[in-house]
Amino acid sequence: MKTIPLSRASRPLAEYARELNDEILVLTDAKRPVAAIVPLKAVDRESLALSGHPEFLELIERSRAQFAAGQTLSLDEMKEAVLPKRKPHHRLQPSRKKRGRLNR
Repeated sequence: MKTIPLSRASRPLAEYARELNDEILVLTDAKRPVAAIVPLKAVDRESLALSGHPEFLELIERSRAQFAAGQTLSLDEMKEAVLPKRKPHHRLQPSRKKRGRLNR
């Protein structure tokens, strides 16, 4: 990750973007990050759209808060909560022929 103070970023942002390989360029003001130029070569449209969607960001924030508070589920608990309930699968057994009673 490269960092450039806003006061020294004198070229158009498009020029900085063209120079990016797989690095992120962070623009700072008083050593605090204020913006970033991120390469999107390996990002699909869905990921890009979600990354700025307010409802998705709220979901991520809630999830992180729950995790930080120790509110987690094991994999088995998650499966129980999410997957549909299924009837137990009984292995099919070959039927046994009924033996008739012996004549007395």
